[in-house]
Amino acid sequence: MSYNVKLSGVLPALVTPFDANNEIDFGAFENLLNHFRKAGVTGWVPNGSTGEYFSQSTEERRSVLKFVKDFASDDEILIAGTNAPATREVIEQTAMAKEIGYDNVLLAPPFYTRPTQDELIRHYETVLAEVDVNLVLYSYPAKDGADISFELMDHFADNPRVIGIKESSGVLQRAVDISSRYEGKIQLISGSDDIALDFMFWGADSWICGPSNCMAQACCDLDRAYKAGELVRAKEIMAKLYRAMNILESGKFVQKIKYGCELQGLPVGECRAPLGPLTKDEMAALKEAMEPILNW
Repeated sequence: MSYNVKLSGVLPALVTPFDANNEIDFGAFENLLNHFRKAGVTGWVPNGSTGEYFSQSTEERRSVLKFVKDFASDDEILIAGTNAPATREVIEQTAMAKEIGYDNVLLAPPFYTRPTQDELIRHYETVLAEVDVNLVLYSYPAKDGADISFELMDHFADNPRVIGIKESSGVLQRAVDISSRYEGKIQLISGSDDIALDFMFWGADSWICGPSNCMAQACCDLDRAYKAGELVRAKEIMAKLYRAMNILESGKFVQKIKYGCELQGLPVGECRAPLGPLTKDEMAALKEAMEPILNW
């Protein structure tokens, strides 16, 4: 049995632009998406943690999903973040995404609840039973406080609607293990941005990428270079990206991504509370690390 959808290329985990009144800024959003498309992304992942979905009302989430769906072309992949702390709410968000036109959703373990693996298996099974979508698992234990175990992946390995796992644990050995255990069953998706090239080497054909919001061309060039077999060039690109990505991964991720967009001439506003502004030192460090990327 094989998965329903083949994921490939760079898929931005989209920021949500806000204006001075803290409302969603769809003009800035459109500029951003046009910039990404020109760089060569293969699809869109709205309403993930980089998109600050946790700060949005259901109506705002709906408007973001609809906006991105309307913008997308038929050959671009769409994956909606539909996470929430309760299974009931995940089903509601997922049904809303499906109704708008999303056939794929990205789901981490429900935050704040720290489910056991048995509870998590039941959670995902319930969502799949209630809504006809494909599921991308999302492993980010540092953020969710819950792991996605090999026991869970074994359980879903032969389910063609569980199409992949975005692996953001930062543990390369886990990526190697997933790739070798589930080849042809669960696609390994790069989610640890500062080791993205290693992920590609171990079989990740796609990259759900937060940093591509502020370095889309460079991320797409890395993906293209690797796929063209230009490994020396791919390594050179990764070396240029590494420091900026490492700074992004070190904390205040979304704030730094949004500041990176501003540095690229694509302002997307501030983050919503509880996420606060960067310090001058944090801004200076990111700006310096992004120098080689800004002139890409």
